[in-house]
Amino acid sequence: MASIVVKDLTLAYGSVNVLNRLNLDVAEGEFIVLLGPSGCGKSTLLNCIAGLIDITDGQIFIKDRNVTWEEPKDRGIGMVFQSYALYPQMTVRGNLTFGLKNARVPRAEIDRRVRRAAEMLQIEPFLDRKPAALSGGQRQRVAIGRALVRDADVFLFDEPLSNLDAKLRAELRVELKRLHHNLESNTIVYVTHDQIEALTLADRIAVMRGGIIQQLDVPQTIYNKPANLFVAGFIGSPAMTFLDGRVVDTPGGKAFAMGGTRVPLDLYDGEVPTASDRPAILGVRPEHVTVGTEGSPGIPATMDLDEPMGADNLLWLTMEGQQIRARATADHGLRRGQPVSLLLDIAKASLFDQESEQRL
Repeated sequence: MASIVVKDLTLAYGSVNVLNRLNLDVAEGEFIVLLGPSGCGKSTLLNCIAGLIDITDGQIFIKDRNVTWEEPKDRGIGMVFQSYALYPQMTVRGNLTFGLKNARVPRAEIDRRVRRAAEMLQIEPFLDRKPAALSGGQRQRVAIGRALVRDADVFLFDEPLSNLDAKLRAELRVELKRLHHNLESNTIVYVTHDQIEALTLADRIAVMRGGIIQQLDVPQTIYNKPANLFVAGFIGSPAMTFLDGRVVDTPGGKAFAMGGTRVPLDLYDGEVPTASDRPAILGVRPEHVTVGTEGSPGIPATMDLDEPMGADNLLWLTMEGQQIRARATADHGLRRGQPVSLLLDIAKASLFDQESEQRL
């Protein structure tokens, strides 16, 4: 059963469409991430679902109930914002119980919900502290706990980890993943511009650009088979390399041509165009490039730059006048300016039409 259904949602300011006939179905218990660069409309979409923004056209359903024009408090949601927005004069317990007391929830039920949320988020020792006595990560846990005590069916997270340092973000990512497993039937819609958060947390990812969902799929498919050039370039760190060339006919079948190099496409997992001499872009991730010494089988290239990344190194190379990146072990032993040979794993590559930028 769908937990959230967005039908033909349009949001316009004058003649400018921020969201244009957008459709989205979120299954019950699903963790879906809205991912994209700043200004793509992901937070706007979340705020429309929450009822914080009045839409221009379309409908929003939560648990099969049309909530398009209902107030946020009546939609059965819990929301966590980018800022903690805690009451500084209240203790953690006071912050967690404030909304419930105003809603006249029985005291015994309030205590039960607070105990459950505090246990899930491991904030029991901090219940009698005020926000000023907490770290950033602890404050964000309290903000999440304030949403959890609402006992809502749907939770909306608007970049909740973006104000934290890298170590805290990594720790809380694990906590959020564990939290979703504990909640089981509760649906989470999570907004972020951080692809690592998206890939590690999501059941499905909706990659957005210009108020339009470019691709909606499981993380593995988004990463391995991006729908277009934008998704391919946005997902992945280090980023995918894009090589300009043409799809041509050879005696052995279709191939991708760059200068004098022909890369066979017989193992490509996609639709190879039938037309010959068609402009195309080949996308290859660094982990799918194998670097060998000069004279070994492969495409001749030159080593330009070595970028140590801890467990491995990122190598920048020049091949047929174009730059390409490859992952290598930290002890690769290659030096700047050295001739090398490259093998591209075409079975894991992506081929895009140069004009439409869509995956072939």
